[in-house]
Amino acid sequence: MHGPASSGWLLVALCAVTGGYCLVRMRSGGEALMGFGMAAMAVPAAVFTPPSWAWLAYASVFGAAAVHALWAARAGARHLHHLAGAAAMVYMSVVMAGSPAHAHGQGGSGVPLLTGALLLYFAGYVLLTGVRLVPVPAVAGSGGTAGWGDRPELARACRLSMGIAMVAMLLTL
Repeated sequence: MHGPASSGWLLVALCAVTGGYCLVRMRSGGEALMGFGMAAMAVPAAVFTPPSWAWLAYASVFGAAAVHALWAARAGARHLHHLAGAAAMVYMSVVMAGSPAHAHGQGGSGVPLLTGALLLYFAGYVLLTGVRLVPVPAVAGSGGTAGWGDRPELARACRLSMGIAMVAMLLTL
């Protein structure tokens, strides 16, 4: 992705830490894949410009993740968000593969309507997830304590950080 190197490295760190947490939780390999994939895509172009075949490899990996999310959506609607995320990653990978000038910071090359729709979806997701992180008063006698990996607010915070990263990546497209 193009843009200032410092913000690129912050995005890499955010996505890598989020992917690592998802991997440690081992609740969703798809979220870990998304975090690490976003970290790899966010490495500033001044540091490393992947070969053109790498973008097609990203598109293939996230295409497979999209098919998996579509299959998993039969069991629950929450997987539709994973489908949207994987589809956005495929879209960004295809755009980057088809636009070598974009990798060098020459400007946007995505389909404006599709990019805008994805931006609206992920901005809405970020706002909704952020609202869900607002603490609510604890109910008396509401069960035991959860381990650090089972805390729902940490999972929401990870999803929020990946949503913010997706918005940032789509803005640079």
